[in-house]
Amino acid sequence: MVLDSIPEVIQSAFVRKLPPKIDYGIAFIGCGGIVNYGHIPSYKANGFKMIGGYDINNHAAEKTVQTHGLKKVYQSLDELLSDPMVQIVDVAVVPEEQWNVVSKVIAAGKPLLCQKPFSVNYTKAVEMTNLAQQADLKIAVHQQFRWSSIIQATQAIIAERWLGDILDVQVQVSIHTPWDMWPWIASQPRLEVLFHSIHYLDSLRFLFGNPALVTSRHTKHPAQQARGETKTITTWEYANGLQILIAICHFDWSPGLYSLFRVLGTDGLIEGTIGTNYDYPDGRSDTLKFTSRTQPERDFSATLPGKWIPDAFYGPMASLMAAIQTGGEPLTSAEDNLGTLRVVEAAYRSMSEARSVSPSEITA
Repeated sequence: MVLDSIPEVIQSAFVRKLPPKIDYGIAFIGCGGIVNYGHIPSYKANGFKMIGGYDINNHAAEKTVQTHGLKKVYQSLDELLSDPMVQIVDVAVVPEEQWNVVSKVIAAGKPLLCQKPFSVNYTKAVEMTNLAQQADLKIAVHQQFRWSSIIQATQAIIAERWLGDILDVQVQVSIHTPWDMWPWIASQPRLEVLFHSIHYLDSLRFLFGNPALVTSRHTKHPAQQARGETKTITTWEYANGLQILIAICHFDWSPGLYSLFRVLGTDGLIEGTIGTNYDYPDGRSDTLKFTSRTQPERDFSATLPGKWIPDAFYGPMASLMAAIQTGGEPLTSAEDNLGTLRVVEAAYRSMSEARSVSPSEITA
């Protein structure tokens, strides 16, 4: 029997997880599109306190502050970092600039949240992580897909043991992505895995742990203007026999676009869709169908609440705030994100060397 409502034990997955204190003053370094249609709407919806922003393009900062009713346009990075009202810095700059900005934020003694990818250079990512640790500062990476409805629901189903032992996981996405929306991304020599699939890689690590081996193959559309790979097939292998497939195509012109998420276990099956990929950036809500092998009363099919963008964007910031209060680590800490970057780098090494690569091979 398929139910048209979500079971109560799964509904709890969609309750926003906010720490007791959320009124930290937040300022943005970088005021581009993702801040305006992702970060700020989600932060507002959750009652976070935003002070203002700085951007090397002053007009972008002015427009962001005016559009969203923030308090202050900073004229320099130093002005922002010296403002005692700023208690957390949200860094949303291109990855090539992240090290320079992060090192200055750490020197100023401010906890910070960094845009993904944390770095295009693994050694630099390790350096930033170590700098923050040496300064005893909390640092997180904005891998917000972990807080998307489909990932939260999957985590809840796994916790209830409805799937049994995990046998097979697949993320299959075939869409048309207008890379010209982000010229700086289109110019990158490494594109799809580092800027798109990194979301799936991070959340798959979160749900299933680190793989033993990564095998990846990449290609391009022959007429594409973007510099890097735009179609990839990546597989993960685990010591227990679990295999994960991440197959992504960004140049599908057909009307049959799809964005699928599937987890097969010995006792149950998840079949879902990642809604944002269908009408990016407006997107749709995720969907999920659960089928039990032996207990049909658990079966359900539903459109899940919220959207990946912007609703999931509160998560990394809330987790950072919680870590500041408890002395723990953010769920997407820089240290944890090194694990994500290792599987990213393993994918690129696999492609360049035509072999399967262990993430443990990736060192600074």
